[in-house]
Amino acid sequence: MTKRLLSHSCIFLVAAAAFTLEAVAEDSSDGGKARPDVLFIAVDDLNDWVEPLRGHPLVKTPHMNRVAERGVTFTNAHCQSPLCNPSRTSVLMGLRPSTTGIYALQPWFRELPEYEDWVTMPQYFMNEGYHVVTTGKIYHDAYPPEDRRDDGEEFSVWGHKGSFNPRPEKRIATKSSRIPLVDWGVYPEKDEDCFDYDVASYAVEQLENAPEDQPLFLNVGIRHPHLPCYAPQEYFDLYPNDATVLPPLLPDDRGDVPHFAWYLHWRLAEPRLAWLKEHDEWLPLTRAYLASVSFADAMIGRVLDALEASGRMDNTIVVIWSDHGWHLGEKAISGKNTLWERSARVPVIISGPGFAEGEVCARPVELLDLFPTLVDACGLPERTDIEGQSLVPLLEDPDAPREHPAITTHGPDNHAIRSERWRYIRYANGEEELYDLQMDPNEWANLAERPGFEAVIEEHRKWLPETNAAPVPGSKTRLIEQKDGDWYWQGEPIEGPVPMEAP
Repeated sequence: MTKRLLSHSCIFLVAAAAFTLEAVAEDSSDGGKARPDVLFIAVDDLNDWVEPLRGHPLVKTPHMNRVAERGVTFTNAHCQSPLCNPSRTSVLMGLRPSTTGIYALQPWFRELPEYEDWVTMPQYFMNEGYHVVTTGKIYHDAYPPEDRRDDGEEFSVWGHKGSFNPRPEKRIATKSSRIPLVDWGVYPEKDEDCFDYDVASYAVEQLENAPEDQPLFLNVGIRHPHLPCYAPQEYFDLYPNDATVLPPLLPDDRGDVPHFAWYLHWRLAEPRLAWLKEHDEWLPLTRAYLASVSFADAMIGRVLDALEASGRMDNTIVVIWSDHGWHLGEKAISGKNTLWERSARVPVIISGPGFAEGEVCARPVELLDLFPTLVDACGLPERTDIEGQSLVPLLEDPDAPREHPAITTHGPDNHAIRSERWRYIRYANGEEELYDLQMDPNEWANLAERPGFEAVIEEHRKWLPETNAAPVPGSKTRLIEQKDGDWYWQGEPIEGPVPMEAP
């Protein structure tokens, strides 16, 4: 065992050492079933535009439906951060961004002395006898660094990583953008030439050749519908090329939000709605996003087909989740990096042995809950050093009580608290928003300054994280923070007017 597999949680590793691989693979002495396999599917930048969540009336995701029909769809699930690195780091470490101080696209958490030896979810399952394989995007794409991708370190097997390639020689849509990935359109001609096909193919191979003497934990990271939104023509043909694909908008939707709400989405690569309209790209981008969602679903379908063919489906926990949502014009932007519903609400669909089938759960849950849920569902020793709560009670009874809301954080001391009915947002300067999602699902009416909602606001304030760690050394890209009363974007003071056009 390398030093990096040693943990602050060493008590769990000592306990794990007492189990042999044979004991894990065989049925337990009391006649119970072998520990279940896990198929852990992450989909990049996927908002609630999937059929089980009904976030878009036209979206087609039949393979996500397959998992929903076998399990539980959490209709009120939310990310810990609306940004890739802090969100994925939180899921795999089992800690909030406000606990770790990881808010930006940097750094890799192992660069921090306090987390150099932290045992992550895949490592913990390795230590408990699982064969843990990864393919595609599970951590943020830059991490682990190339020299830390050895088999047996972060995963038992570091599989095919994949990429956002191939791409056309010239951009299809956004020729004025300075960011190469900001593009969308029909490309390529065939599924097998589109990125993510290779990732799904690798996952299929792993299921076809899964070890017989160990339970399998297969991580599959699908990059669609992250930009560039490319997919073959057949996926575009699923959606009409007209305004029916566009989300509902309210003119001057930001007219009642605090001034600082603009700054969470400061100078980003993703274009503003004003730019999309000016260049007639709002409809093409939205249609391309939907096509990319359906392509991602098709790749999930290939993996599910292989799982069924393997004969392991009945003893496999399948988890479909996304690291955060994505705006398609709502609140006058495209992209993520906000504390509103479209950026924070994500699919969480879980099926497995002993779980309810074809049910929905409206309780507020968090991506942070996935780590303790899988530990619980697989019968592993409890991790008392991680945050989040097991969803097993809700998987068995979707109407079971749950008091804790979902908490989303973007930058230090900027939080959203999501209960069953309400979304409460508090920024580091004390400004607030409140939305009644039951009466106002589009978040068009900020109630924070209106009389009569003081008790609701106070009830949600009590859930604000008590710990608000400062950004860790090395934090920069997409970091928003307040220092000495001034706002800073990526380490530089914010000056000038709010940008209304694409960067």
